[in-house]
Amino acid sequence: QVQLAESGGGSVQAGGSLKLSCTTTAYLLTMHSMAWFRQAPGKEREGVAVLDSEGRTTYTSSVRGRFTISGDKAKATLYLEMNSLKPEDTGMYYCAATARPGMATIRTPLSEYNTWGQGTQVTVSS
Repeated sequence: QVQLAESGGGSVQAGGSLKLSCTTTAYLLTMHSMAWFRQAPGKEREGVAVLDSEGRTTYTSSVRGRFTISGDKAKATLYLEMNSLKPEDTGMYYCAATARPGMATIRTPLSEYNTWGQGTQVTVSS
């Protein structure tokens, strides 16, 4: 079973930046879609950004233009660069990979992802 591991979370003030990393495998980055999800206290886990197997990206509307998802196959790492952070971006951030090879978008349901990391906490203060 592949294990994903996130890092890079922390506490920043509004307007600041963070870059999250997720160690994965080159196979998953090449053949599957990978995504970043987040979960705020008392709220459901939501998709933030998706990188599909063709390298295309989709984002939830609240982060579009501020966040960038990317992958480095040589380093087997998925990234999420977050700029202009807002307090509402606070939450636990998880990376995930789809159960089946192929392309996913931000609309792909959470149930399609079967490999998850443990999460990294992001806290944005006003």
